[in-house]
Amino acid sequence: MSGQPGVGTGIRKAAPSGSSTATPAESLTALQYAAEEGHFVAQWKLGRMYALGDGVVQDDVRAFEYFSRIANAHAEDSPSAPQSAIVANAFLALGRYYLSGIPNSKVKPDPDRAREMLSYAASYFGNADAQYDLARLYLKSSDASRDDFRYGARWLGLAAQKGQHQAQALLGQMLFNGDRLPRQAARGLMWLTLARDSAGPDEAWIKESYNRAFAKASDDDRASALKMLELWVQGKRD
Repeated sequence: MSGQPGVGTGIRKAAPSGSSTATPAESLTALQYAAEEGHFVAQWKLGRMYALGDGVVQDDVRAFEYFSRIANAHAEDSPSAPQSAIVANAFLALGRYYLSGIPNSKVKPDPDRAREMLSYAASYFGNADAQYDLARLYLKSSDASRDDFRYGARWLGLAAQKGQHQAQALLGQMLFNGDRLPRQAARGLMWLTLARDSAGPDEAWIKESYNRAFAKASDDDRASALKMLELWVQGKRD
């Protein structure tokens, strides 16, 4: 199983298209001015830059502050609004910061606050990365209650259906191995195949999980998984 995604993972995925990787001093000043005036896109870009150390010295505290401004000002924006992806990912970034805390700062690990942030991004905005993170929070405990497991499995399934490949991999593992879910080897292999095709070079755990499952799968399971994949590609998803 993979480790919990870091803040930077979601930020890279959520970066608006056309964002510059090298920001001259003049552009940085302009962004800072716009951010102080309340422009959320500038706040997002600055938060992203400081979280990743992209053109500036990496500073999680400053990133946290910019993401907080977005969350505080735009929490009730419509999920269908053009800016909703940025707002959702600001909540996602805050949730991840609260999970781990920021060393030498006032931002301490706060699992309850993290869950609150992730829940809002997952439920109100329907953010697939937040749904995956939330699922892991519910599922990771060995003594999770039945309700916790039900919530976790639900969020995992929603994220997987939206194409979140880490959720697809984890759900595939659980289904193939019968890990706290009724074993469905073919469906598990299908999810693992989808996840493998989207995995990045630093996600060896996904490819290894697929390889193990494929090696153990029967010919019938492989054939059924292939049929399910064909239906998935056709948009016939259940």
